[in-house]
Amino acid sequence: MSVRELVVLGTASQVPTRHRNHNGYLLRWDGEGILFDPGEGTQRQMLRAGVAAHDLHRICVTHFHGDHSLGLAGVIQRINLDRVPHEITAHYPHSGKRFFDRLRYATAYRETVELTEVPVDADGVLAASKSYTLEARRLSHPVESYGYRLVEPDGRRMLPELLAARGIKGPDVGRIQREGALGDVVLDDVSEVRRGQRFAFVMDTRLCDGVYALAEGCDMLVIESTFLDADIQLAVDHGHLTAGQAGMVARDAGARHLVLTHFSQRYSEPGEFERQARAAGFDGELTVAHDLLRVPVPKRV
Repeated sequence: MSVRELVVLGTASQVPTRHRNHNGYLLRWDGEGILFDPGEGTQRQMLRAGVAAHDLHRICVTHFHGDHSLGLAGVIQRINLDRVPHEITAHYPHSGKRFFDRLRYATAYRETVELTEVPVDADGVLAASKSYTLEARRLSHPVESYGYRLVEPDGRRMLPELLAARGIKGPDVGRIQREGALGDVVLDDVSEVRRGQRFAFVMDTRLCDGVYALAEGCDMLVIESTFLDADIQLAVDHGHLTAGQAGMVARDAGARHLVLTHFSQRYSEPGEFERQARAAGFDGELTVAHDLLRVPVPKRV
């Protein structure tokens, strides 16, 4: 059975705390694992969360501030130490290639794994498979930053009542799905579009067009909420979002499940992030992330 869930490895912004590691997020999507923004300590958090190096297939870095990327060195060396048998692809802003190279080769080790670099230098599609399309959108931060979005291809949902009305049953159901028609009955007559699931990962940014493009219609939106609304000027100055802004984005984008993360160490009451996101009008499912949390991607509607 396919598994689609977010494993939260760390939730701190800039400075880790006693209870929050630097950033790190693993998306399990069917048989693949996509690691987003491995900050310092990610390798140990993977161990605590039961995530193995073999679980990784893709690494996506939004930008090269340390709390989002300093864990790359350890993660890359671990996948080589464990001799991961499959190719791993790394995405990151092209302007930060010198940082990626320094982290990839920070110390001596033996390379045993095929690690393919596919840098991001513009909005668009980065990869496509039967399971998903991976897209990137430029964000607004003091250094070049991109958010990521997974979109599952639309499928078809067979409608039993319409199949029965046309006398289609047994092996003929599979046949019309494969071939698109059975006699004078076409697939559209007995089915409807089943919209593919959508996941978005939005880190350090001010409000901008890219935020909304990533969040639009998402089943799960993982988004930074570094500051509370009273500190909105700090958010603007440093290129971040507040909890209220994150809630507003999720509301306007029609997101189903909002996951707030990347919290400043100045705040001690996590419940206030949820209260402010709710006050902005978001009424869907909402999670204030904490380290080692597992969050299932919502089931299809």
